[in-house]
Amino acid sequence: MNQIRQEKMLDFIRNKEFATIKQLRELYPEVSLMTIHRDLNSLAALGEIVKLRGGVRTVSHSMDPVLSVRAQENLSGKALIAQKALELVRPGSSVFLDAGTTSLAVAKVLPDIPLSVFTTGPNISVELSRLTKSSIVLCGGSLNKDNLAISGHSTLETLKNINIDLAFIGVSGCSSKNGFTCGKESEMLVKQLAIKISRVSAVLCDRSKFTRLMPFTFARIGDVDYIVTDGTLPDAVLHEAKKEKTQIL
Repeated sequence: MNQIRQEKMLDFIRNKEFATIKQLRELYPEVSLMTIHRDLNSLAALGEIVKLRGGVRTVSHSMDPVLSVRAQENLSGKALIAQKALELVRPGSSVFLDAGTTSLAVAKVLPDIPLSVFTTGPNISVELSRLTKSSIVLCGGSLNKDNLAISGHSTLETLKNINIDLAFIGVSGCSSKNGFTCGKESEMLVKQLAIKISRVSAVLCDRSKFTRLMPFTFARIGDVDYIVTDGTLPDAVLHEAKKEKTQIL
């Protein structure tokens, strides 16, 4: 019976991608909360799920969704983040825009003012081509066709030779324990270097990222100056940000 219940539970979680403990209790009212937690512990031990505060998610959800899917996710949230991000942009500064759909949202609202903009997103550079007063540099390297992100040795060499006033960094996952995470090692290295060499760094993190955990941590919460988000952060993340003096926009 345990195995049958756990298989049905896993199917439910996979369909939802993220499920709360409350939802699982409603699904199995005949069993105790302790039994549900035992079932979840068994599924976690098998590597099928990851337990989070108040719920669980599937391991398959730890992979980045394809670009066409992410481009349609939380459009209003990304637009809000983009408007908040503009508060940090100053005329005459050098700005790094990481690849990603939230960075693309920033590019779409970036005003036509004197800027030196560097990016690892080909689609972002095309969007920025509308600007007449800014110089645009697309960093060279290897293209990830799934998310249109450029990375690799050539990208790192380019970044080493520029001075960045403000870096906007895309995020695939975030937690107080694991920090900011992404799905590719080569992209992790680009994000790490951009944060290291920039005078001010800001991660662009919409609310969906707080239920995701990706394989590679590129920064801890205290490593960045700002978290730009579209909603209320989890308590643990807020506590860590306050402790590390990372500002929330």
